[in-house]
Amino acid sequence: MNQVNNKIFSYPFWDSLCFTQNKWHQHGVFVHTLRVTYYALKAGDFKFFAAGLLHDIGKPFTAYKKDKEDYDFNEWSFTDHEEKSYQIIKNWPFISEYTKNIVRYHYLIRDIKKSKKEDLPRYALKKPIWDALDEKFQEDLRRFLVYDDLGKGKKRRD
Repeated sequence: MNQVNNKIFSYPFWDSLCFTQNKWHQHGVFVHTLRVTYYALKAGDFKFFAAGLLHDIGKPFTAYKKDKEDYDFNEWSFTDHEEKSYQIIKNWPFISEYTKNIVRYHYLIRDIKKSKKEDLPRYALKKPIWDALDEKFQEDLRRFLVYDDLGKGKKRRD
């Protein structure tokens, strides 16, 4: 897991929360979170309400400059943000295990796809996790990913 652990009163925390993520996100984490939740509710997928609100709660804690591109475009990387999000909520008794697992694995599909091309040791760690999930849960993750994508807005720079 990424060892970045920004403090609440740090620049990376507040900049990523309120303003800047990366080339895939038009908004900071807070607005993105609201948008994901909105799209899930709009579609009638009420079981994703809490996951929508919590899926990126760990992101500002993990924001860091990974490479030259992050510095050049003043953006952030968030490696393993989903695990950090899960670690924050895992002992909250008022959150269901289902929601905790959506939060924990919401980026798994993308992580597997990306690591298969760029980081085979990471792929070897992540693929068995996916394979161990039941098909219904895998389908729920695919559906949640749609709302996550809608929440990103239109920013995309290549």
